[in-house]
Amino acid sequence: MDAPADPRARWDLPRPGDLPRTADLEGLVTRVLAPNPSGMTLDGTNTYVVGQPGSGQAVLVDPGPDDAAHLAAVEAVLARRDARCVAVLVTHHHGDHAEAALPWGERFGAPVAAADAAVAGPRGRVLAHGDRLALAGTTIGVVGTPGHTADHLTFRLESGAVLVGDHVLGRGTSVVTHPEGDVVAYLESLRRVHDLGPSALYCGHGPELTEDPGAVLEYYLAHRAYREHQLLAALADGARTVDELVATVYAEVPRALWPAAAQSTRATLAKLAAEGRTEPAGGDAVRLA
Repeated sequence: MDAPADPRARWDLPRPGDLPRTADLEGLVTRVLAPNPSGMTLDGTNTYVVGQPGSGQAVLVDPGPDDAAHLAAVEAVLARRDARCVAVLVTHHHGDHAEAALPWGERFGAPVAAADAAVAGPRGRVLAHGDRLALAGTTIGVVGTPGHTADHLTFRLESGAVLVGDHVLGRGTSVVTHPEGDVVAYLESLRRVHDLGPSALYCGHGPELTEDPGAVLEYYLAHRAYREHQLLAALADGARTVDELVATVYAEVPRALWPAAAQSTRATLAKLAAEGRTEPAGGDAVRLA
């Protein structure tokens, strides 16, 4: 099996570090980039201000880190849109997306909504797949996308764009965290978003994907199949530990990202074990069944 080609390689996307701090993506949406860049967060966390222009209201999606400079940038966008925050939505519980949810909800007097009750807080709302939120002059559809984490949600806008959190990244591929992540659920969630026919993918990290969102989702599916193929090929030579598999399968990936690669590897091995294709070989090692 050959490695799939990433369609984004042919697109004119901003280079790492060049993503604008604030950008109007469409009438409904403004993106505000948080100042928390890293190998895992890429340029930083993307916070989205969503609302119908002229409604006087807006929703914040993934407020990100509880950072004073980031809060000031978000408040400047709200002021420019002449809007007050009426809700805070969170795609999943990871701190780079959810840390500011409760303190900012308190500051704005706005309820927090998420799939995880701990993220939503005692006065918040727990969301589920299929919910529809009439907020800020628009309707936002809640799409359950477990896989990266068990509580991951995406949000579909009336424009057809989908705010995908960490389900899809603007660059590279997402990590399926272990043990809370689930590769089988992740693949099903990729197909679910693909079936929506999104007009754009507004990612939790990295640039927005507008040229051919369906092609990116197809690449993500093919990439997961390729990584699985690589693991099975490596195990055909005998039992391997997770670290040994990562060193083989992710040899082209910077070593700083190998701990994240190990999480995805463990998640894929859990899938293969459930299918009866691998088995424990002592310690941290596995072998073909």
